[in-house]
Amino acid sequence: MTLAGYEVFAIIGFLFAAYAVIANDSIQTLGTFLASNSHRPWWVLWLFAAGIMVAALLFQLFYGGDIADGKLNKLPYPEGGIKWWHALPPLVLLFLTRFGIPVSTTFLVLTVFALSGGAETDGVMTKMLIKSLTGYVVAFATGALIWLAISRIWEGWVGRTRDDDERLHPIWTLFQWSTTGFLWWTWLLQDFANIFVFLPRTPVLDADGAVTAMTFAPASIIFGTVVMVLMMAYIFRMRGGGIQKIVLSKTHTTDIRAATIVDLIYAIVLFYFKELNDVPMSTTWVFLGLLAGREMAISLVTALREKTDAFKDVGSDAGRAFIGLLISVLLAVGVPYIATGILPNF
Repeated sequence: MTLAGYEVFAIIGFLFAAYAVIANDSIQTLGTFLASNSHRPWWVLWLFAAGIMVAALLFQLFYGGDIADGKLNKLPYPEGGIKWWHALPPLVLLFLTRFGIPVSTTFLVLTVFALSGGAETDGVMTKMLIKSLTGYVVAFATGALIWLAISRIWEGWVGRTRDDDERLHPIWTLFQWSTTGFLWWTWLLQDFANIFVFLPRTPVLDADGAVTAMTFAPASIIFGTVVMVLMMAYIFRMRGGGIQKIVLSKTHTTDIRAATIVDLIYAIVLFYFKELNDVPMSTTWVFLGLLAGREMAISLVTALREKTDAFKDVGSDAGRAFIGLLISVLLAVGVPYIATGILPNF
């Protein structure tokens, strides 16, 4: 079955993935930005974020042509085309997002491609898992160390002056919007792969025959851009949805100064792993690791939060992320087996 040259399940999978990724992962990235700018019109925030997304797509398109930034080099387009089981994981993600569960879209969407892609994808799942776990640990340690050093003075100052936003120096607005732009750009280059994995692509080979990039048809990029911009408008109009509750539950995340520091550290950690190699990773785990380290440090150094509550919060977020990983593997292994009677390749 085709639809304007594309397989029907490829279009369906792309639409599900685009909405699920934007509603789940992007709010984890832009959540502090939305929370600390709740007094501004939603469309102003949307225009800012949508403009950066379009710029990132254009930059990747003209700077090598690979809008997935190499993250799909080891995940070629399925030889038999996109099947219904490829489109099922993002549909499941829609339901999980509805209930505010911060699952990893990288695992939920890409695992089925990694485990059923044949010899070319051998070991990709293991590499994704190792890189994501490493990202969680690095982000947790970074957040913990930084907030152990600054919590007593910084969080105390933020707490005493959090109701005086109108008297804050305008430089804080410039800082936050700049760090959010950097973070959003970096995140997009990590997670474009989770959306565009459903659309046809052509591998670019080096002299040794190794895949160095993936190129997409201009029609695919235009279609994807329009869809994501419109979906972002809806999510921003809803002020983030269920996942935003996780951001709001953390200490002082509605304060523009605290949000700026969180976004900057998150962006630096993501940028490091983006440049490390072309293996896809879970940005969700990095986000949860950073918030976990921050909350634990705040509970240990200040009286702003009970240690027991912090441990429960961190455990709850980590537990839900682990549940998302289990669901990803079960879907990737079970659904293709039910449909074809063949176990995916590990």
